Amino acid sequence: MSIASLFGGSGAERFGGCELSATGPLKKSSDGVRMVRMSHLVTLIQKPGCHLCEDAQLVVEKVCADLGVPWEQKDITEDQRLHDEYWEQIPVVLVDGKQHTFWRVDEGRLRRELTK
Repeated sequence: MSIASLFGGSGAERFGGCELSATGPLKKSSDGVRMVRMSHLVTLIQKPGCHLCEDAQLVVEKVCADLGVPWEQKDITEDQRLHDEYWEQIPVVLVDGKQHTFWRVDEGRLRRELTK
């Protein structure tokens, strides 16, 4: 299975034409953006109407776009397990399924975690 098939399509559209590798670092893109290995997935757990969630999303979008790391959103109001586990902490950011932070997302800290 190719990495592109995991994300749908050829991957060229999603990752700006960068070559994808499941086992090593991505090549530096033509515009000089630093890319990291595709071993990470960032998950933002949030709820509608939450201003801290909106702030967190902006940071996650920026860092993940800069580093070429995929990310996803999950709505705590649509998943009882997430609601039970994280209700008092949202927004919550997971990196590879493990809690990275909650309430406020520090751009530098998230960037460091994703470039380890």
